[in-house]
Amino acid sequence: MTTTKRMDMNLLQSAAIRSRADIVLGPFRRKGTAVGGIPRLADYAEYDMSMSQVLLSALVGAGAMGFVAWTFFQSPLALFLLGAGGLYAPLLRHRQLIRGRQAQLKLQFKQMLAALSSSLGAGRSVESAFAEALQDLGLLYPDPDTTIVREVRMILRRLENGETIESSLLNFSARAHIDEISQFAEVFVTCKRTGGNLVQVIRRTALVIQDKLDIEQEIGVMLAQKRFESRVLSAAPVLFIAFLVWTTPDYMEPLYHGGGVVIMIGALLVLFACYLITQKIMNIKV
Repeated sequence: MTTTKRMDMNLLQSAAIRSRADIVLGPFRRKGTAVGGIPRLADYAEYDMSMSQVLLSALVGAGAMGFVAWTFFQSPLALFLLGAGGLYAPLLRHRQLIRGRQAQLKLQFKQMLAALSSSLGAGRSVESAFAEALQDLGLLYPDPDTTIVREVRMILRRLENGETIESSLLNFSARAHIDEISQFAEVFVTCKRTGGNLVQVIRRTALVIQDKLDIEQEIGVMLAQKRFESRVLSAAPVLFIAFLVWTTPDYMEPLYHGGGVVIMIGALLVLFACYLITQKIMNIKV
């Protein structure tokens, strides 16, 4: 009895220590790890940038904005203000990395749906279809740490531990923050609860989501060149002004004094507005 009480006290103390560590170390701990190195499930709406990534993106952002400031104003004050604004670049890079990882996961999820549909079409149960889909994904992605391979393996492990496949899919969709994965999980759970033809419904849903992802991929390929062209066109005026300042400084001198400063501010604002408009136009969602 005394030994049991001691064990309970040790467990409570360990839990209290872990709780305090979560509070103290939470903001500094890398996502996906816990105290003692115990792995946590990844949240794909988060990305923990390394210090080198933060510093590099900050230097690139500050350098680019500083170049624009000196080209348009040739003023130490403008150089300081716009250069400091370039320090916002790590946040932009952070969002870009999150979108890139989610786009990669979305593509891998499409491959998983294809393997799952094939297995369901062969008459296998849902649980067996997931197990066979893992084997097919292993051929497409030999790296065992590939995101979708790791997630499907986690689903199968939860099934072995007695959890339902519905809870596993809902957990995956909640962490992925991707519409297609959420839709698939919701349809699966609804069909399971209502007692519908699960295999047929899931197979049909998988095909519909696959078609949607194919359309998104085709749109992305078509817009890739347009995005590159918009970036080139946005940078061209800045480079042209820098070329004129470098080759004919006397000709550009009036733009850096008096009313010329107002003209430069207006030109920079128009250029920035055009960039935002082009990015908004090409942000097409299916």
